[in-house]
Amino acid sequence: MNFKDDTFMTVLALCVVAFVIAQAAFFLVRAVKRARELGIEKGTIKNTIISSALFTIAPAIGIVATVLTLASALGYVLPWIRLSVIGNISYEVTAAESAIGAYGLAGGIANPITDPKVFATVAWVMTLGSMMPLILTPIMIKKVQKSVGKAVSGNKAWADVMSAAAFIGLIAAFVARAIAGQGTKSITGDGAGVLSVSALVFSIVLMLILSKFATLPKMKWLESFAMPLAMIGAMVLVAVLAQVLPHDIAFMEWRG
Repeated sequence: MNFKDDTFMTVLALCVVAFVIAQAAFFLVRAVKRARELGIEKGTIKNTIISSALFTIAPAIGIVATVLTLASALGYVLPWIRLSVIGNISYEVTAAESAIGAYGLAGGIANPITDPKVFATVAWVMTLGSMMPLILTPIMIKKVQKSVGKAVSGNKAWADVMSAAAFIGLIAAFVARAIAGQGTKSITGDGAGVLSVSALVFSIVLMLILSKFATLPKMKWLESFAMPLAMIGAMVLVAVLAQVLPHDIAFMEWRG
């Protein structure tokens, strides 16, 4: 019996997905209602919903890739449950391999898990680790906001600097990951290498091009779609590059 993808696990996954969809629908309805109360134009609301939906496509592709990466060891259902709520490939793979390594098993997620105890341990490690941000954020966010508010209350320019610094720091983290991010040796293509740098360059170039087009009078609508389109376009170009270049060059990694 395949305990990793049996009926119980499938039903559990469907319940989790149904809850996530219901939660998203609930907040969407509340947000639209509040926007109308504030007098925001219907066109603006519609464009916001469409651009937000489009923006989720690129991350969703990454989530599917993570599910496929973990499927060989954990089956499809557990990664599906995990990534329907919170998580990413960097954390999920690390957590899974750490839990598997605690049992002294070689190969990490490259080999199928056949022991229910190991499988349960992996599930608990992956889940408990991701719960901490959800617990700490509501407890600490007010204190953080108050501290930031006091720091910038007397100087609006300082607030702008802090906001810009936070955004630049976020972008810098992604750039650093593409150039020097450490991957897992058992997984091809997840570390810094030719494809990661190509994705970085393609996304920057496409974003600059789309942003330029968005300044044209009849292309203003493109402004909301520039980032997700640049992300998706870069993914497509990298996929093509991986097929065109010789395998040894395309998948060469200096931080694999």
